[in-house]
Amino acid sequence: AGLTAMNSTSGQGQTSLTLEFALDRDLDGAALDVQSAISAAGGQLPPNMPAPPTYRKVNPADDPIIYLALTSASLPLSQLNRYGQDLIAQRLATIPGVAQVQVFGTQRYAVRVQVDPRALTARGLGLDELAAAIRSQNSNLPTGVVQGASRAYTVEATGGLERANEFGSAVVAFRNGAPVRLSDLGTVRAGVENENTAAWFYRDGKEQRAIVLAVMRQPGTNTVAVAKAVNEALPIVEAQLPAAARLFVLFDRSVSIQESVADVKFTLWLTLGLVVLVIFLFLRNVPATVIPSLALPVSLIGTFAVMWWTGFSLDNLSLMALTLAVGFVVDDAIVMLENVVRHLEMGKPPLQAALDGSREVAFTIVSMTISLAAVFLPILFMGGLVGRLFHEFAVTIGAAILVSGLVSLTLTPMLCARFLGRAPHAVAHGALYRWTERGFEATLRFYDRGLRWSLDHPRSVVAFSLLVAAAMVPLWGQVPKGFLPTDDTGRLRVSTEGAEGTSFDAMVRLQRAAAAQVLAHPDVEQFMSSVGSRGVGGVTQGNMFLKLRPHETRRHSNEIVPELRARTAQVTPANRFIRPPRPPS
Repeated sequence: AGLTAMNSTSGQGQTSLTLEFALDRDLDGAALDVQSAISAAGGQLPPNMPAPPTYRKVNPADDPIIYLALTSASLPLSQLNRYGQDLIAQRLATIPGVAQVQVFGTQRYAVRVQVDPRALTARGLGLDELAAAIRSQNSNLPTGVVQGASRAYTVEATGGLERANEFGSAVVAFRNGAPVRLSDLGTVRAGVENENTAAWFYRDGKEQRAIVLAVMRQPGTNTVAVAKAVNEALPIVEAQLPAAARLFVLFDRSVSIQESVADVKFTLWLTLGLVVLVIFLFLRNVPATVIPSLALPVSLIGTFAVMWWTGFSLDNLSLMALTLAVGFVVDDAIVMLENVVRHLEMGKPPLQAALDGSREVAFTIVSMTISLAAVFLPILFMGGLVGRLFHEFAVTIGAAILVSGLVSLTLTPMLCARFLGRAPHAVAHGALYRWTERGFEATLRFYDRGLRWSLDHPRSVVAFSLLVAAAMVPLWGQVPKGFLPTDDTGRLRVSTEGAEGTSFDAMVRLQRAAAAQVLAHPDVEQFMSSVGSRGVGGVTQGNMFLKLRPHETRRHSNEIVPELRARTAQVTPANRFIRPPRPPS
């Protein structure tokens, strides 16, 4: 139920299915349906599969939130892979919010047998018989129990084969009364399960073979919270690693998200300060400035309550809505303040002026609030991904406007009755007030002359308006357009694709040559590089994930991308795709 698309990608030894559900479908319920479907199909699957099918709740179009690099100068890659997969990946996968931990450059230990077909033919053996013989020699089955008069003993047999020399001496058949050992049929050597994958870690101008781990978050979880939990678990994991192994954090996406949120928070505080400053410059009265200014924090606190009730968080969209709402929430309070001051100038006491003034403009403030909130109402009914993205924005800014209207009808007139004293014209003003008043009067006279000229020359005004409208047409074509703007997050992804039929060794040479050019770029701090994959993708696929130097020490990533394309084009004929990773969701 709710399944909208299904894609299948198959390779040697592996098939991957990607299921896409409707946005209104509960993901946990969909996961239960998927698990039921896998169980129902179990009887139709081959009985000799190495592992049963598994599923994960993850967005395949999403990028990992954290990249980790595990390196060692002395440990073999197979042992390093054991620590990476069995210790680090398993531990991080248990953290709430983590969907899976991908491992690049997998080097799991295995024994590889290269059989001589002439030796098989001479002894009358086939590959199926050989595989069955090896499997029977390495079985791990309960041996049995020895029963006595008073005690029972469990028979333990450690007959499992682990090393290449143990497999080499294993007897696979008998011919003419003599045993045929595996070493008689070919070469037995220690290796890894998949020899067509490799990963490197580049840092401080050095290249190291590495096991790279990529932490994927579950859809709908908070990236910052999940990354924080992962970082808190890393010291515990590092303490269990041998001294010869080192674990590096290649990239943490939550850092750029926190920096972006910090920038928006700074913009929010700056907007608050500018609004209060503008109110003071025009009113030039401290109590009159404080009254509408208090509507700002009270309205924002009320908006936070609505956000908490709806389950929203402080992210870029909600903070952007709050920043825009700052200019809206003071309008109603200023209208209320001006009308109360007008009644004060009529000689009424503060309490009576607040009652009469609020009664006159109450309907006006209600109509202003509802009409302004209705502007953002259509966003709530937008469908698809765009509607899902801006739903939070519309609810947040709409709630801020409605709460500000309530504050203007209650808190603002109460503060006017308590803190406004005599009418402004009855107060002795200082030099600053008189100086700014002259400036306002000069501005008013300039506006008066411009308005009179416009009324006397309507044709010129209409012609100028049409000229401005016509100038918008070419400017519209020049403005860049896109779904989401490109942001400089300090990271780049490089995807390489070799020609069909390129061998793994050739792809490794191309990838390392391209990585050397990337490493020489002055704006690249560190990065990982990998070639090949497990099954799907093949050996002709390569990836690099680049972490650039801090913003203050380098240029914008849009200037770095063309240079990296030019550098890598000199050494590799493979196709290259350099782009910033997808923006955080």
